[in-house]
Amino acid sequence: MGCGGGKLILASASERRRALLAEAGYEFEVRPAEVPENLPAESDQPAAEAERLAEAKARAVAAQLSEAGCWVLGADTIVVLGRRLIGKPRDPREAEAILRALSGTQHVIVTGVALVATGGGRALVRHAATRVRMRRIGEDEIRAYVAGGEALGKAGAYAVQESGDRFIESIDGSFTNVVGLPMELVGRMLADVGWKGDGKR
Repeated sequence: MGCGGGKLILASASERRRALLAEAGYEFEVRPAEVPENLPAESDQPAAEAERLAEAKARAVAAQLSEAGCWVLGADTIVVLGRRLIGKPRDPREAEAILRALSGTQHVIVTGVALVATGGGRALVRHAATRVRMRRIGEDEIRAYVAGGEALGKAGAYAVQESGDRFIESIDGSFTNVVGLPMELVGRMLADVGWKGDGKR
């Protein structure tokens, strides 16, 4: 793959991130990163954990490309409840447990975002944080939601852009961050690195 024109590469298999970039009009290619999303159960520095994983994903894909001129975009989203770090549920039982824990709480969605240049390794890593207040969810609602399949593959076991929005009372900050990629931050980061790609469609 050639990197002429400052090609943008998304190091993620996430359909939500792909859709957000496409809806914003960016031209990009997709190369999912094979990086384990290992998180400690608790941390006083959730942003650092999200940034670490985002950069690891971007660097893993950048290392596969020898030609300079591309920017690889990596991201990782974590739900933070107190000191607890919550990623994607491994199975329906864990998804139900996560939703019980989040029910009736205010929690924080933190997404680490990394831009790594191919052919040199220059990197810019930042994060966005959004506060979300969730109403109390009944047991029947939790079971029905998880059985519907939306909970799996999402940090925090809910998708605000799908039917999970019915659980949310308020969002303070970037909505696209809750979906999985803070587009306001991505735009600023591309400008900060002097991205000279094909721009938007």
